[in-house]
Amino acid sequence: MDWIKVSIFTTSEGIEPLSGRLYQLGITGLEIEDEKDFKDFLENNKQYWDYVDDELIKEKEGETEVIAYVSDNAAGHEMLMAIRNTVAEMKQLDDESKFGRLEIHIDNMKEEDWANNWKKYFHPLEVGEKILIKPEWEELKDNTDRIVFNINPGMSFGTGGHYTTQLCIETLEKYIKPGVKVLDLGCGSGILSIISLLLGADSAFAVDIDPNAVDIAYQNAGMNDVDISKYTVKAGDIITDTELQNEIAKNEYDVVVANIVADVIIALAPKAREYMKKGGVFITSGIIEDRVDDVKAALEKCGFEINSIKQRKDWVSIVCK
Repeated sequence: MDWIKVSIFTTSEGIEPLSGRLYQLGITGLEIEDEKDFKDFLENNKQYWDYVDDELIKEKEGETEVIAYVSDNAAGHEMLMAIRNTVAEMKQLDDESKFGRLEIHIDNMKEEDWANNWKKYFHPLEVGEKILIKPEWEELKDNTDRIVFNINPGMSFGTGGHYTTQLCIETLEKYIKPGVKVLDLGCGSGILSIISLLLGADSAFAVDIDPNAVDIAYQNAGMNDVDISKYTVKAGDIITDTELQNEIAKNEYDVVVANIVADVIIALAPKAREYMKKGGVFITSGIIEDRVDDVKAALEKCGFEINSIKQRKDWVSIVCK
């Protein structure tokens, strides 16, 4: 199998929070290159060495890097999109610039090549019983009775190929009915909120911390002939942005969906409950297997009743009301 080396430039202070985010995505094997850590190691272990080559010291100079490897296939490219999303979110939240430039370098691959090459792994995909996800640049070879969702996600946003997204779509098929209002927290490409509208939802409000998500989601809505009067996309942090909170609170929602990571779902749970109608459904996904108990406990603490827990590979979706 071929591998892609992904280097993320940060600071010593950024190692732990960045590594935690990557771990939340299911990446547990990381390389850390940190000049401060190396010097601390030398200082604290003098009894084990008499001489350190100047070339080795020079090699360790420079920015801190957190390095991960993803497979050069469809799953790996989907993971690379998830890495780009979580790093962008971390950068957005780093008001004091404590974590450095948080830029990504993909080894042995130019950025412009990545922007086009990832598309070769993205083909029409049937999800659940009703949905067919189709890249904008491909034509369907056969007729289908499924609802076709056309998408051009942009290289920084999800395509629907990840297990977490598929679990959400399958659950939306069950709960979306005419008249339902949907709130999509962490919307990315808008895939879940737009599919909700295609399934018959009355309206959808989508939020993402990355401002770029707004244009991407609206573009995808246009590709699917969605009535824009029924669709609102905003950028911001619903935990801290009072103006955004007030705008969301103008409606009560029958279905709230959050396909993010465990820690963010835990933080969002009180807000999700605040915005929901009595008896509303909260669909969560993006949870790695060993964080299920943490998320379940947080949801129950907020007054949610667990309806179902589904798992695919190492990924889990919790549905509650």
